[in-house]
Amino acid sequence: MARNSRRRPTGKRRATFAAFALILGGGGLMAANVYASATDGGWDGEAAETRSGTGAPAGGATIDCPDVGTKLTSVPEQARAEVDKELALLDEQIAQAYQRLSASAQQIQQDSGFADSAIVNPLKDKRAATLERIAIAIDRVGDRPEGLDDLAACTLRDSGNQPSAGAEGQDGGEQPGQDQGEGQDNEQDQGQGANGGQAGNGPVAADFVDIKNVQPNVNTPRPEGNASRGSFATSCGVNENGLFNSDNVIVAPGVSNGAHHFHDYVGNQSNDAFASDQDLANAETSCVDQGDKSSYYWPVLRLQNGTQEQDAQKPGGGIEGNAGEIVTPKQVTLNFVGSPRDKVTAMPRLLRIITGDAKSFVNGPANANASWSCTGFEDRQLKDKYPLCPQGSDVVRTFKFQSCWDGRNIDSANHRTHVAFADAAGACPSGFRAIPQLVQRIVYDVDAPSLQDGGRTTPLFAVDSFPEQLHKPVTDHGDFINVFDENLMKKMVDCINEGRTCGAGAGEEPGQGEEPGQGEEPGQGEEPSQTPEAPQEEPTRTPEAPQDGNAGGKPGDAGGDDGKGEDGKGESKPPAAEKPTAAPKPGDGSKAPGTTAPEVLATPSSGGGTGDKGGEDADGLGESQAVGTATSAAPTPSAPSQAEPQAVGQGGLADTGAQLWPAAAGAVLVLAGFVVLRRVRRS
Repeated sequence: MARNSRRRPTGKRRATFAAFALILGGGGLMAANVYASATDGGWDGEAAETRSGTGAPAGGATIDCPDVGTKLTSVPEQARAEVDKELALLDEQIAQAYQRLSASAQQIQQDSGFADSAIVNPLKDKRAATLERIAIAIDRVGDRPEGLDDLAACTLRDSGNQPSAGAEGQDGGEQPGQDQGEGQDNEQDQGQGANGGQAGNGPVAADFVDIKNVQPNVNTPRPEGNASRGSFATSCGVNENGLFNSDNVIVAPGVSNGAHHFHDYVGNQSNDAFASDQDLANAETSCVDQGDKSSYYWPVLRLQNGTQEQDAQKPGGGIEGNAGEIVTPKQVTLNFVGSPRDKVTAMPRLLRIITGDAKSFVNGPANANASWSCTGFEDRQLKDKYPLCPQGSDVVRTFKFQSCWDGRNIDSANHRTHVAFADAAGACPSGFRAIPQLVQRIVYDVDAPSLQDGGRTTPLFAVDSFPEQLHKPVTDHGDFINVFDENLMKKMVDCINEGRTCGAGAGEEPGQGEEPGQGEEPGQGEEPSQTPEAPQEEPTRTPEAPQDGNAGGKPGDAGGDDGKGEDGKGESKPPAAEKPTAAPKPGDGSKAPGTTAPEVLATPSSGGGTGDKGGEDADGLGESQAVGTATSAAPTPSAPSQAEPQAVGQGGLADTGAQLWPAAAGAVLVLAGFVVLRRVRRS
């Protein structure tokens, strides 16, 4: 047998090979970890990696679900209470899914299928079960709605909030006193995660624009013929009483936290989720004229300055991404103006109107109507940007409510079709009659934020919103419930039709560009969409909605979802306070529900979805929750523990260790290799 003459490595050579292997392996591990950290955006990084199955970027994502409420244009009155509660549960499921999305950055980075399997698909199942209960409730007293199953699926979508070079020059405008292109957007996001803001879900620098860079865009139709040229003003204060809650008795009667964001309330002092018509009629009012017990409400404005408000650990507040200092308005004016084409008729008592759309960021701008501007620049109105006002100028929010009524209903299934906007010439749709138009103007003494450092020097501001709507200005909206007594309403109508200026707030300055008799559009002049015909008859207290879902839906101007606002100056009967201190009213569950908040009805069990009927909600998306309540208990977005502005959404030591351990292990291997190599050479 031939002898193997190949020399085997000596112990010294084997040790040398092992040392080099350790060094190369450890170095490779360190390099791979550094590369992964540099390119992985997650929720806090800068890259926009795409997750498989969702098509949404890993950084700056939100949840986009079909808005079922706007599509249910006809719901039998007998089923409306049950359907409203199920619609509120859909909102709750989305809010909880977004919170889980916000808390799952690490899992999504490690597993591209996590978002689908743990968030999107379970949400679809929960929604399918809820939609089935809605269909059964309607089918029990009417015709079963078709196509609801198609509305179950949701997607993850790009929020548009990732840092991008030049974004501030295009969308964010330039900070007064600053040059464009200073990397404002990048600075904003580096401190707060991809979706920005004190709670990690907005706003970002691109949500702001310098008002001086906006061209005048307000178009006012000229009064003609039978125009009603007068105006009537009511004065109800600036919510110096500190009346807040996260309910919405119009959209979600009988459901605590139905709005998922906090509202300012002026006028009626008994508005919460459980307020009946009789409760509203018997309530105290903050209005100077005690004949006006109407409820005027809108989402609060907050400074993103790190302040922990009284609602910081409550649903609708910090738990759902609405964080920061609540700003009390400097002035609120509430003017009712006439029609440039016709005489107005009295509003029916308890008429509900919502203007704007609280879900416009994902729904699109068709029903967005609130507008933003600055004092001295109110011929320039913004819908999808917050204004950067020059020194000495205040921020102004304006709501111009629908001014045409169908003559029958005080509300409708989707809270839109019973009222409509006039067209560009000021004429109401066929079958609708002109009513006094509420023009609500809210002024805030807030400084233009410092975009170049993400609001650290001067904080960003934003309205409260549903968590997944990311505090976008386009989601702003206002709500109104008419509780004028009949005599005062008659005085209002006579005053407007006779061309006079009347009311307890008549001495208040309405602001630039608000003249009696002006038209609907606050700035864009879009043409109205097709509107339905409706017979004119006496209003009913339990209305049936018209069949068409888009009555008077002017693009960019139609009614919205919940919240509201307008004016009334800073004077009010209650004593003023520097800052509201009263605890928010989440809704008094002991108050007997009335006609707008009937008792919770038993809902049939659903054959669809994967909801656990035993009260266990394993995936945290709200299926097992009682239908009569909607309070969040899902993982919460990051919130600051101190008053350090904007330094939110960053990982702690545990997160840092989880991301850096491969590099640490590599370093150990490299050191071990060098130790072995040195010992070999010495021997």
